Amino acid sequence: MRIGLFTNNYLPFCGGVSVSVETLRRGLEARGHEVWVIAPRARGAAPDPAVIRYPSVPAATYPEFALPLPVAPPVSRRVRRLGLDVFHAHHPFLLGPAARRLARRAGRPLVFTYHTRYEKYAHYVPVRRPLVEAAAIRLSSSFAASAAAVIAPSQAVRQTLAERGVGASVEVIPTGVDVASFRPGDPVAARRALALAAADPVLLYVGRLDREKSVERLLLAFAHVQGTVPHARLVLVGHGTETARLQALARTLPAAGRIAFLPARPHADLPVCYQAADVFLFASETETQGLVLAEAAACGVPAVSVTGPGCDEVVRDGETGLLTKAEPPALAEAAISLLLDGQRRRRMGRRAREIAERDFDVRLQIDHTVALYARVCRLG
Repeated sequence: MRIGLFTNNYLPFCGGVSVSVETLRRGLEARGHEVWVIAPRARGAAPDPAVIRYPSVPAATYPEFALPLPVAPPVSRRVRRLGLDVFHAHHPFLLGPAARRLARRAGRPLVFTYHTRYEKYAHYVPVRRPLVEAAAIRLSSSFAASAAAVIAPSQAVRQTLAERGVGASVEVIPTGVDVASFRPGDPVAARRALALAAADPVLLYVGRLDREKSVERLLLAFAHVQGTVPHARLVLVGHGTETARLQALARTLPAAGRIAFLPARPHADLPVCYQAADVFLFASETETQGLVLAEAAACGVPAVSVTGPGCDEVVRDGETGLLTKAEPPALAEAAISLLLDGQRRRRMGRRAREIAERDFDVRLQIDHTVALYARVCRLG
C-alpha cells in the first residue's frame, strides 16, 4: 500500500507522537509498504525524500513546537501526485483536516489515531481554559466521527470516545516498542555510560519536562525517598518548557545533590537510560497510553506510576510495578518499598519484560494496523 502519515509533531521534535509516527513508519516500510510522512517544516530537520514538509511557524507558547500552515497548494499538489491508498491523520486539527480534504478528493479512506487528551493541554492556549477544553473535546470527537476508522492507544481512550458519542469504528492498537532494542542490559555498564555510581539505587524518569507531565511531583517524592534510602539517585532525561523551573525547585531540596537532569537524546539512545534504572517513576495523569512505561517494561524495569487512564493498562499493580495516588508521599512510599526489596523488584522486572514481549512488541502494532488499512480500503 501507499500510505501517508499526517502529523503536527515529527522529528526532530521529541515527544510521544513523534516516536509513535516514526515507529509506525519504520514498521510499515519493513513490510514493504511505501510510506510518506507529511509534517511541519522544522529547524534542524534532516532532509528525507519520504518526508513532505508544510510551511510552519513556531508556537507562541512552545517555541520548539512548529505549527504547520495547512493551506499550501504546492504541498497539497505534491501529496495528491503520490496516489495514496490510505490517509492516516495523527491530529484532529491543522494537518488532520488537510488529510481529510485530500482523502475525500482522492476518494480514499481516512484513518485517525487519537494520541492525545487534547483538553488536558488547554494551558498552552491563551484563552479561558473552560472554553478551550470544551472546544478541544468537540473538535477531536467530531474529527474522529468523520474517519473511516479510529485507532485508540488504550481501552480507556476507546471508552472515552464511546461516551462522547463517536460512532466510527474504534480499534485499540497500542504504540509498539522495538523489544529487540529496548531490552534488559548490564546496569553497571549502563551507569558507567551515564556517569552514575554503580552501587547507587537509581530512580528514572524519561519524557518531556512540561506542565502536563507533573514532574514536580517526582522531585517532591524523591525528597521523601532520599530520607529513607540516602544513596538513591533520581535521574530525569528530557527537556521542555518547565526545565528551568524544575531545576530551580530541585536546588531547593535537601536531596538536590542526588538529582541529575540529563538532556533529551535520540530515541534509539534511550535503552541505556532504562537499563541503568532500578525503578521507573511516572506521575502524569494526561496519558492515552504512557509509551515510556512500555519502554521501561521492555527493559525489565518495574514502574511506580500514578493510577490513571492508559497507565493502568501498561503497569499491572503488584505484578509489573505499583500504581499509586498522585500525591508525592504515595509515590515515595511505593518507590521505597521496591528499592528496599530487591527480590520483589527483580521479579516484577522479569514479569514486565514478559508482558512487554507479549503485548507491546511493535510487530503486533504493525500487524493490526496493516489489517485495519486493508479493511478500510476494501470498504472504500
